[in-house]
This record gives sequence, structure tokens and C-alpha cells, in this order.
Amino acid sequence: MIKLTVNGKPRSADVEPEMPLLWVLRDVLDVKGPKYGCGIAQCGACTVHVNGEVVRSCSFPVSAAAGKRIVTLEGLAQNGRLHPVQQAWIDHQVPQCGYCQGGQMMAAVALLKKNPNPSDRDIDESMTNICRCGTYARIREAIHSVAKSRGAKKPVKA
Repeated sequence: MIKLTVNGKPRSADVEPEMPLLWVLRDVLDVKGPKYGCGIAQCGACTVHVNGEVVRSCSFPVSAAAGKRIVTLEGLAQNGRLHPVQQAWIDHQVPQCGYCQGGQMMAAVALLKKNPNPSDRDIDESMTNICRCGTYARIREAIHSVAKSRGAKKPVKA
């Protein structure tokens, strides 16, 4: 039995320790925010935070997440209120198909936590998730809007 904390709630899963975290989240714990894209940690559709760090969960063994805090897209909103990054995604109409956007938002939250006022170059270098629809310009606008609304001084909470 592997014990995890997912979006602030204690959870456990009776799975093999090498099973990818993505499959435990989606298939065992019914957390559908992280998506399967490539299976080799390249596209970022499966991005989650483990103890505040960005992780591509498709290639991250669940045993490495045991006892750690896991946050998925579903865990960003607090008290019924969207996270500022989630709201910016809506305000800037970022998604087209939307498949990659959960991972994109998780990567953006992590970026803004480390760099509350990123330049275009910072965003381009940090946001390595792939969007087949090509919404990169809107992603950049949304990230800048969160930085601006926060006064670019306070880190964005994850």
C-alpha cells in the first residue's frame, strides 16, 4: 500500500511501486486532470506538482511520490475560487482543444512561484509543455496577466 497526499487529502493505493504516478492518479484514484500524452515525459500533458516541484507523472514511479504532497489541476482552486492562473486561462481564452492545458497551467503556476515577473524569454524557456494547437501566445499573455495582477512581487501560491 502506497500512501500519498493528493490535493490535500490522504490517499492510498495498492499498486506496484514502479507504476507511473499518472496511472495511479487517473485509474486508481480517479483524478483526471493529468492527461496521458506521450508516456516519455516530453509533452507535459501529465504535469503535476510533487512537494512543489514540477513532475511529468507519466514517467515518475508512484513509489517516488510516497509520503509527498501531490497537487494536480483539481487542487489549484481553493474554497471554490479558481487559482489566478486558471482564471487567466479563461480570461485569455487560452485553450483550443484543451488537452494539454492542465499540464500547461501546472507548469505556469510553478514558473510564477519561482519567478513572479517572467519575461517572454523566461516563459519560453520554462514552459516546455507541447501544445499541438499552438496557443503559446495566449499562454504567454495569461502568464503575464497573472504577474501584473499580483504586482509581480508576490510569488503565486501552488
